[in-house]
Amino acid sequence: MTGIALKNPSALPARLEIERAKRLLLVDAPAALAVLLGQSRSTELETRIVEARALSTIKETFDSVLLWREDRVGSRSVLESVVRRLEPGGVLWVVTALRKVIGPRTPAVHRLDLTDLTRGLEHRGLSNDREVRITSWHTAYRFVTSRP
Repeated sequence: MTGIALKNPSALPARLEIERAKRLLLVDAPAALAVLLGQSRSTELETRIVEARALSTIKETFDSVLLWREDRVGSRSVLESVVRRLEPGGVLWVVTALRKVIGPRTPAVHRLDLTDLTRGLEHRGLSNDREVRITSWHTAYRFVTSRP
């Protein structure tokens, strides 16, 4: 997706708390978001950008991962790959398209939603504790290690 209109871009890095992450992995993030998040971080902090199909080339782990995913098709495999690259106690952000809006390229019936994410990540010990609006059509859901 190109030319996305980010909601309140100056505050977005702080709302996503990416400045806390020493190592940040961005998976399938649109260019506008990747540039914004990369520029908001110190040069000493690592920021890697990768496409989902190239995740197998990433061998190290990250304390924060942001995955941009609209489509349900293939999402289970991508989620599993992303979680394997998440450090214990790390934060996973998953950005999805809202179901009842017109605009994202993925038809509403095929969109990944919070229910799908929760179901797919709970067996890995991750639970949703927060959400941040990214665009008029997209929301990021934060998943962290569940408390026992």
